[in-house]
Formats: sequence, structure tokens, C-alpha cells
Amino acid sequence: MPQVTLRQLKDLPLFECVDDKTLDLIRAIVLTKKLKKTQILFAERQIIDNIYIVLEGKVTMYRLSEKGQKRIIYILNKGEIINEVIFDNHTASINCEGFEDGEIISIPKVDLLNIMQQDFKLTEVILCSMSKKIRRLYRQIKNTVPTKMDKRVAAKLWKLSKDYGVETEQGVLIDVKINITYLADMLGSSRETISRAVNELEQMDMVKIEHRKFIVNREKLNQYFKSM
Repeated sequence: MPQVTLRQLKDLPLFECVDDKTLDLIRAIVLTKKLKKTQILFAERQIIDNIYIVLEGKVTMYRLSEKGQKRIIYILNKGEIINEVIFDNHTASINCEGFEDGEIISIPKVDLLNIMQQDFKLTEVILCSMSKKIRRLYRQIKNTVPTKMDKRVAAKLWKLSKDYGVETEQGVLIDVKINITYLADMLGSSRETISRAVNELEQMDMVKIEHRKFIVNREKLNQYFKSM
């Protein structure tokens, strides 16, 4: 696996406030790894000794139900830490695979901890990353309360449009390849149920699908999923 350059590290929003001396220490110990779409980076209950960061592309974090159904927890983007949870020295509690072709930074956990002891700003960066994920989980828990599926779909599409939205004349294009099956995995439901919910939203002129991508009316979605 090739090494990463200092410029590549400095270009990641994650490290924008970290001192160059610290980045030099990180650069000396990191390696990069190509990750193909759907390729597994690590699996649940696997022992992992490295911290991974998305350098290019996106990854999917998911768990499997007892019936083997995939439930998407996160899509992580460039610059996001993938598995800082392993600082607790337990095995992985989630699966990770490539959402699209990309590249991953690999840092030995023990070495990263040593650098964190030398620079509290880096420690703060790691803590903020963990806090962000926890807050996202809180929102997901809130969305698991009994709610009409079309409203849950509306909420998820609104969030995706916030993260990946591009303004167009027709509305906000969710500029990431997410189909009905993947949306079902994100919501822990069947493809048929999600397809019906999307059709309902289409009939209410909140959503349409063109060239396998969603175009949404964010204002209508927001009003709908927040209504009683």
C-alpha cells in the first residue's frame, strides 16, 4: 500500500485545524488502500488494529439482521473517520464496504494514540468525529418510532438532499447513486414497501426519479415529514 502525501492530508477537512508537525507524524505511519465498490473493508466481530479514514470516494457502514437483511447505518464521505470506535479494544461492531470505488487511509491504532497524546487538537478532532456519529444515531433512533413509512422515506430523502443535494431547475438532485433497494436497506424495510412509499411521494409532487437519481422538493418534504 502506498503512502499518502502531506498535501492529501491537509486537503481533508478533518485535519484542517491540525498542526503540520502532527500531520508529518501521521504521514510517516499511514498507508493508503484502494477499495472497490461493494468490496468489504472489514466485517462485524473482526479484530481490527488500524484506524481507517476515507481519502477518496464513499463507504457504506451497515449491519445485518438475523435474517441477513442489510441495514445501512451511515454513508461516510471523503475525510470522515470510519472506525474510531475500535479505540475501546473490542472487535468491530459493524460492517464496512465501498459505496463506490475509492481510496482509504490506514493508520495503526497504537501509533495514532501516541500522536494524540502529543497533540490535544488531534484528540479533539477524533472526539468531534465520534460525537457527530452519536448525534446521527440519536436522529436515527428518533426515526424508528412508529411512523408512516412515506414520512420516514420523506425524512431520509430530505437528509440525503441536504448532504448530497445539487440545485437544478426541476428541484434538488440527490447527486449520489441510491436506488429503491439501497433506500430500503437504509430504512430497514422491504423494497416493495419503500417503492410504495416513494410512489406516494411522487403523487404528491415531492419526489421524482430521473436517470436513476432522485430529484426532490426539499421544502415540501420538510413540511410533510414534520407534520402529524
